[in-house]
Amino acid sequence: MKTSSFSFELPEHLIAQYPSAERDKSRLFVLDRQSDVYRHAAVLQLADFLEPGTVVVRNNSRVRKARIYARREDTKGEVEFLFLRQADPCTWHAITSKTKRQHPGSRYLFPGNITGMITGEHHDDGCTVKTVQLDQAVGEAYFTSYGHMPLPPYIRREDGELDEARYQTAYAKIPGSAAAPTAGLHFTNEVEVSLLDKSIEIVEVTLHVGLGTFLPIRSDDIEDHRIHSETCTLGEDEADKLNRAKHAGRKIAAVGTTSMRTLETMWNGREFLPGTKDTSLYITPGYDFGAVDILFTNFHTPKSSLLVLVAAFAGYERTMAAYKEAVRLSYRFYSYGDAMLIL
Repeated sequence: MKTSSFSFELPEHLIAQYPSAERDKSRLFVLDRQSDVYRHAAVLQLADFLEPGTVVVRNNSRVRKARIYARREDTKGEVEFLFLRQADPCTWHAITSKTKRQHPGSRYLFPGNITGMITGEHHDDGCTVKTVQLDQAVGEAYFTSYGHMPLPPYIRREDGELDEARYQTAYAKIPGSAAAPTAGLHFTNEVEVSLLDKSIEIVEVTLHVGLGTFLPIRSDDIEDHRIHSETCTLGEDEADKLNRAKHAGRKIAAVGTTSMRTLETMWNGREFLPGTKDTSLYITPGYDFGAVDILFTNFHTPKSSLLVLVAAFAGYERTMAAYKEAVRLSYRFYSYGDAMLIL
């Protein structure tokens, strides 16, 4: 399929720049694949649309405050680093602002009186990833003290104190993501209680969201695109719960595309296998879903692998028609936007 087929018109004012006043008060667009009926509710009503016995699976990865501002030693100019993954205690892979000017050999002063140097670089699907060698090890405490939340580029403002809480799921546990698993941003204790009261199970997986989240599909055909590898984990107890549900014919609902990709990665066609894997699973129309029956997700950017995944799950025509209707009804889009439930 042509990448241009996944474009749609979106007025600028529908790109949410701030989260809703309350997480679970975001609007919920419900799409039933069997009847093609649209229903409209609030996220707090999620349980009303799920059957007892359903297993809701969410991603508990925690967003790292990995956006750090440094000064070049030679020009004293400010450079933004987004630390993506750690190679060893003192070495990180990162992307930078003004990337063409940041060459191997360039030295920087980071907050906390840490110095660093770019020692290498490689090109990865249109992005230049730098290897940064620091003069001392940094970890989560450093990012907590000096870092900024890595808000996506379509949020056209600086991050603030509000984002430290709201660009993070309420149940985030394991640090490692460079962007939020945004469908989970809507969950509150009240939503959880309403699910549990209806005998709906909640299971957690982990997928650390990486560089690929920031990249549109640049190829003319979606099949020519490749997704960056990300690490995902499914625990033994969680796999056991999922397998019991599958064998009993109960439905499995993925909270977000990261949970979806984790579940489909860990499904071998007969059962879920626990463990940790690197996955570059790219789900496109025609994909044979085996793990997931229901998808709870946000509204995604045009020409993105996330929108392609939704179209694979709901059907291309159905997805694009639903997006058009969501625009007509002024739903809020992207990370801080409203939610969609695909039954």
